[in-house]
Amino acid sequence: MLGPGDDAAVVAAPDRRVVVSTDVLVDGRHFRRDWSTAEDVGHRAAAANLADIAAMGAVPTALVVALCTPPDLPLNWAEELADGLGAEAASAGAAVVGGDISSSPTLTIAVTALGDLDGRAPVTRGGARPGDVVAVAGRLGHAAAGYTVLCRGFRTPKILVDAHRRPEVPYRAGPEAAVLGATAMIDVSDGLLADLGHIATASGVAIDLRRETFPLPGQMRDAAAALGVDPYTWLLSGGDDHALAATFPADTDLPERWLVVGQVQDSAMPAVTVDGRVFGDGTGGWDHFR
Repeated sequence: MLGPGDDAAVVAAPDRRVVVSTDVLVDGRHFRRDWSTAEDVGHRAAAANLADIAAMGAVPTALVVALCTPPDLPLNWAEELADGLGAEAASAGAAVVGGDISSSPTLTIAVTALGDLDGRAPVTRGGARPGDVVAVAGRLGHAAAGYTVLCRGFRTPKILVDAHRRPEVPYRAGPEAAVLGATAMIDVSDGLLADLGHIATASGVAIDLRRETFPLPGQMRDAAAALGVDPYTWLLSGGDDHALAATFPADTDLPERWLVVGQVQDSAMPAVTVDGRVFGDGTGGWDHFR
């Protein structure tokens, strides 16, 4: 592999196929510098892309980063951003191999992630089948709860605020799910209901979740009570935790990290329900243009 320093990087592709994903983060839209350090933003930007690679059942290998920055941005902020990007990439077994920088009125970070399938077929959104179970690996609702806490002007509980700043992505669960025979998979970036809705639509099925299966951590319960929020709104509609949600044949022996939360059902109308009913207002999560 050839990293930064030449006109382009060279990355290994043992599988002869490369999984690619890209995301853009805009200051004031996807992060706030008064809420997060530069290193936090680096972790967050890398995680958003690396999680997409894991959701295809692939192993992350590399990141390239484009940074558009206002002229007055302190140099040490950019350096700390790079530290966060590199640290998050390393936690997934990947590396930052290059990028570009330019001037712009608005701080914007564009990250592209690459991954390797290791000889396996990619796990797409379109393979869920009636009778499959729905399972989740990773945390749900923590980042959304942290966002709400910050919006209300608080900085605690720390575990929730930190989850907004630096998601904890179960990168290894993606390739693991592929080996286990996952029929469909997605990372939970927009909210569990919204993202499972993508699987339901692509697969032509319905998905029903069981509310009782979702653990509700004490600090989340306490924060919800203090803020007057239904905590299940965070769990089911909150994004940015980048957990992995997948469907598996019902007889799959799932490792402990995978929590079964529902079932795929035959239906002429793709939908995601909770205990047989539409949850909340039915929107289910983040809208990129709202």
